[in-house]
Amino acid sequence: MEKALLKNLYYRMVKIRACEESFVEPILNGEIKCPVHLCTGQEATAVGICSALRKDDYVFGNHRSHGHYLAMGGEVKSLVAEIYTKKSGCSKGRGGSMHITAKEQGFVGSVPIVAGTISLALGAALAANVRKEPKVAVSFFGDGATGEGTLYESLNFAALKKLPIIFVCENNLYSTHLPVKEIRPERPIFEIARPFGIATSQVDGNDVLAVFQEANKAVELCRQGKGPFFIECLTYRMRGHVGPNDNIQGDQTDIRPQSEIEEWKKKDPIKRFEKMLLEEKILEEKELEEIKQGIKKEVADAHKLANEDIRPRSETLNKYVFK
Repeated sequence: MEKALLKNLYYRMVKIRACEESFVEPILNGEIKCPVHLCTGQEATAVGICSALRKDDYVFGNHRSHGHYLAMGGEVKSLVAEIYTKKSGCSKGRGGSMHITAKEQGFVGSVPIVAGTISLALGAALAANVRKEPKVAVSFFGDGATGEGTLYESLNFAALKKLPIIFVCENNLYSTHLPVKEIRPERPIFEIARPFGIATSQVDGNDVLAVFQEANKAVELCRQGKGPFFIECLTYRMRGHVGPNDNIQGDQTDIRPQSEIEEWKKKDPIKRFEKMLLEEKILEEKELEEIKQGIKKEVADAHKLANEDIRPRSETLNKYVFK
């Protein structure tokens, strides 16, 4: 791979991490009021998939979609402003963390309803198919969505019509606060697509290159009219289900043992990629630090702008509801 591509993959992952971690303090001190689902630790999945796409493709997210938005090229300042529910936000301050959009970049939008955007992505893929446009639709969803009927209905319809859609399951092992092992038999998630005759694979979701290569294969097949495709990305969120730290055993609500979190920290997707870039002499420490500092400033500026902005006025509540 070319240095420019590898550098871009790293840049996008660091941007997502910096942006997500910048919300921790404002959430804890009450500056941010809306529920915020952080994707710290899952950056490689978002970047690996989205880097294989074009801006005229269709990407649909879920409740944990800041990474998908940023990986597709959404602006940091617009995302930060939206999470503060300010007028300059990407949804004009009306959506908050779970209703974000950057249609001009190919990120059609996200909603918090579990499996809620799977059928929307299916519709986008059908539209592309009918119009004979070489576009691909991507639906991101978590392991919890595998308990929803709309997923199986969408898999069946996509297979029947050979639609250009990629189903991406980000399996972070927990559905809210429930371990996946308590809601599913041992059968791996990626195998659920096989009875429908859909090409399927499981990939290390914390290895950005592995995800990117699998995504490229899936995208190419879809553009050739050989879709759909199903990818299960094995990953892990370092923060709580909602908010920074609601998920550590013995602290507040939850169930995750600290030892499990520590094991997954060793698989941190950014640190793994950094190590490879340095060992292969693709980038130097100085270049990595320059990227980090540049992003740090961008994120800090975004928070400053958001704090200076105003919230939508109550009398405009019904504005933008319909186009």
